[in-house]
Amino acid sequence: MHQRLQPPNWSSPKGYANGIMCTGSQIYVGGQIGWNAEQRFESEDFIAQVEQALMNVRAVLQEAQAGPEHMVRMTWYIVNREMYTSRLKELGEAYRRVMGKHFPAMTCVVVSALIEPQALVEIEVTAVK
Repeated sequence: MHQRLQPPNWSSPKGYANGIMCTGSQIYVGGQIGWNAEQRFESEDFIAQVEQALMNVRAVLQEAQAGPEHMVRMTWYIVNREMYTSRLKELGEAYRRVMGKHFPAMTCVVVSALIEPQALVEIEVTAVK
């Protein structure tokens, strides 16, 4: 069971939750990047890599018979802040295509690089089922 935590006098967040309280089995999804199952990048485009990384997260969740609705926390690591902020509309569309309208607590961090040189984003997830 999940319960969103939203202090009554705070403005509602867009695309994430301020906090979530839950009970159940915990699932930890290691950082997923925008490559396919054969570990090959099909695109150098930021949004395409985000969508693929999210599909990878969803595939790992499915191995635990879980889905996006079980996510309670996401951490995004991105290599370029401007690339993220300038394409928020497209980013939201890609997110909803893969994850629907479930928005867990989320953190986004700009990093100088990721281990895979072509990777533009890495996403890790905690889920509770």
